[in-house]
Amino acid sequence: MKMNSTENSSFMDTDIYSKFRVAAPDLVIVDRVFTPIWYIIGIIGNTVSAKIWLSKHMRKSNSSAIYLGSIAIADLIFIFIHFWLELQGAWGISTYNKPILCELFNVVLYVPQYLTPLLILAFTFERFIAICFPFLKETFCSVKKAVIGVCLLTTCSCLLGLVQAIFWTYHSGMCISKEQESLVRFYTIWTWITEMLIFAVVPLIVLVLNVLVIREINRINKFQSSLGQDGSRSSNQTSTITLLSVSFYLICTLLPATIVYAIQFSIPVGDPTKDASEWSSDPAWTSYLVYYHIRKIVEEICFSNYACYCVIYYVTSGYFRDEVHKLWCCTRCSLCKQDFEEEKARKTQYSYVTDCKNKNALPADV
Repeated sequence: MKMNSTENSSFMDTDIYSKFRVAAPDLVIVDRVFTPIWYIIGIIGNTVSAKIWLSKHMRKSNSSAIYLGSIAIADLIFIFIHFWLELQGAWGISTYNKPILCELFNVVLYVPQYLTPLLILAFTFERFIAICFPFLKETFCSVKKAVIGVCLLTTCSCLLGLVQAIFWTYHSGMCISKEQESLVRFYTIWTWITEMLIFAVVPLIVLVLNVLVIREINRINKFQSSLGQDGSRSSNQTSTITLLSVSFYLICTLLPATIVYAIQFSIPVGDPTKDASEWSSDPAWTSYLVYYHIRKIVEEICFSNYACYCVIYYVTSGYFRDEVHKLWCCTRCSLCKQDFEEEKARKTQYSYVTDCKNKNALPADV
């Protein structure tokens, strides 16, 4: 689900953003109104999530918290990078159309998109080991192993992202894909491989692991029920529900965006040199514009994948909910204390001025 993917290669060398702003002005409204809402939710939610999951207490005792905190940081970074992309795409402000910055931007844009699914796969596999093979939990599910896993996956994502520097270049005032035949062929093959592995195969593996975990949990619950015990209220069960919810949300938001992206190369386009205002009346462009509308709407909905995990944490995790309430109360208390101190200082100053005036005032009988 690459947010800056070039459209069909037949018009790579055109200013595609400005053309689509003319050909599909209604989608510009979507980008300018709804995307900032995701930004606000994501910046606040991911910041809070990172603070809670990577707190000193959680870092020492919970390996899954390492993954969840890392996901929050990766998503937060991607939101800021995507904002830089939207300035050019939705608002027409040139941002990365500069030498060196063009290649660098495409590298850093792709890295967090690769990293988030891989991190979710990692903690899904960890939860699979903990539930289905509990005797191996101490070996594979430790905080140290989680830190090592995050470092390895981050390195892997960076290496995958570095390949993008080969495909992009600054030319004639624009950041465009290189047009050498060998590079275009390599770009197509590389795109399909990475798209299918990261954004299709990974979610499907996550889905399979989740199904196996759910089956094992049901088996355990039935066994405990037969013994007159209730295991559904345990903290381990609660954390499992949180992680399963995150995993399923990844699947629901990643696969649709991947599908609409993958089929773009099979959608025919019209003459890119034709005036964009005439595309809607051109039969050659009509089918592509219909596809483009569907794709943009799907991607806009699926962008919530980078913003809304905090909502899942709040709904499914009692610990996260309590920590959010503590942060809220601390913030309110700090503000109330600040207001009280300011009011106290203002009253003290007012009392001092009044006393000074009274001292200088003349007696009433004079």
